[in-house]
This record gives sequence, structure tokens and C-alpha cells, in this order.
Amino acid sequence: MAVHDAQDVLRSETEFHDKWAEQTDLGAIHVREAFEAPTAFENRFILAKMGDLSGKTLLDIGCGLGESSVYFALRGAKVTATDLSPGMVATAEKLAERFGTKVTGVVSAAESLNVPDGTFDFVYIANTIHHVTDRAALLELVRKSLKPGGMFFSIDPVAYNPVINVYRRMATEVRTEDEAPLTTGDLTLIRKYFSDVGHREFWIATLALFLKYYLIDRVHPNADRYWKRIFTETNGSLWWWQPLRALDAVLTRLPGIKWWAWNIVIWGTKK
Repeated sequence: MAVHDAQDVLRSETEFHDKWAEQTDLGAIHVREAFEAPTAFENRFILAKMGDLSGKTLLDIGCGLGESSVYFALRGAKVTATDLSPGMVATAEKLAERFGTKVTGVVSAAESLNVPDGTFDFVYIANTIHHVTDRAALLELVRKSLKPGGMFFSIDPVAYNPVINVYRRMATEVRTEDEAPLTTGDLTLIRKYFSDVGHREFWIATLALFLKYYLIDRVHPNADRYWKRIFTETNGSLWWWQPLRALDAVLTRLPGIKWWAWNIVIWGTKK
């Protein structure tokens, strides 16, 4: 992780994500696929734990282009979508309109969250914690924003997989230099703020899909965001990959080995 002043990091992250939003076609954003594609392991796992979302209040921190915010709204949740990037928040609101639903956008950095306390049944944080410099401040604000007994769910990359670390060094134009994937220390920190903390890892053998993109499809990591490209896959296109899912069902449960996963889902309950 590059060591920069916190304000410089926020400024850089905002500029990067504003530019990304400006360059994105609404019609190319994969809303349903991000939860229903065969590669959407993490979101399907979270949905199963959330249960019925009808009438639930949900805060999406670091909403990005808004795929998750819109999907949750389509499932009946009352969604507040926050991001430090005004461009991303505007895109999320427009995307909701395109899908005939509504989300409430709030421009706010994660570590200075500007939402009412004790308001939400669920907080969802996808691919955001690893961009945050003051994670303790973020976790305290997440805790405050939840109703008593409310739950948070996060998805983030893990720091230890050598293949993904090579990918990160190559994908310099589609990611920010100040991000820091999660470690076991982050899990320890989260347990200070929430009870009943659990975690589940995803993508070890199945990361062969990334190797296919690079070695066979000849798509350079800077030419397309692999973590978005996976949602264009179907069961038909992944016939060769299905046995790796079965292998990962074992690997991602083995102590030590599971920390070589690409992503980790963490959840917990407000104390």
C-alpha cells in the first residue's frame, strides 16, 4: 500500500472513481448478474443470510456504480447508497431509475459516514474496506448506524494469494495505489466492534478463470476489470470451470489454506 496523507488518499480515490463513473455506460452495468451469475458466490451467500428484504432498511457503503444498491431495492429494501465519489452516487441513482426503483444517494467517505445513527437493519460494504485508511473509524460508524441487533456484511479481497498479488501489480490502471487487502488483523479488529462475527472465503482454484482471461483470451488486466468481467459468464461458458467450484468447497474451509482465497465475506451483529 502506498503511504500517503489521508486527505490525499481521499482526493485521489474520489478523482479515480468520478472518472470511472463518467466513463461507464448505464446499460453495461450488471445488476442482476452481480447476484445471480454463477460467479457471484459472495453475494448469493450474503443474500441467503439476509433473508427477506421487504421493508428492511439497508445502507450500502461504497456503493460504486450501484449494482448492489439497485438489486437490494428490487428485492424490496429501502436503500441508502453512499460513496465518496459524487459521480458514483449519481450513477447509482440513475441506475435505480433505469430499473424502475429508487435509492437514496449520500456523498460521504466511509470513515466519516454521514447517516443517522440506529437507522439500518443491514449494512453492506463491498470492495470498500480495503480502500479505507482508518478502519476503526469506519467500523465504529457502521456499528452506530445499525439498529440494535442489526447486521453488517462485507466483501473484500484478502492479502495473501500470490496469483492475485501478481494481478494487482499488473492492473495498475483499473485500481487505486492506496488500497490494502484485508489480513487476519482486520478480522481481529472487527471482532472488537461486533458480536457473532463470522467469515467465509471464496475463490482459490476457481481463480483459474483469471488465468484464462490473461493467457487464453489475451485480455490484459488493464484492458478490463476482471472482477466485473466475471459477471458476464454463464454456466455454458464455464463448463470447464465447474469442477473447480467443487474443489474450492473443500479448500476454502481448510485452516491456513483458506487465507489464500481471493475474497472474504465477513459478517457480524451490533452488540
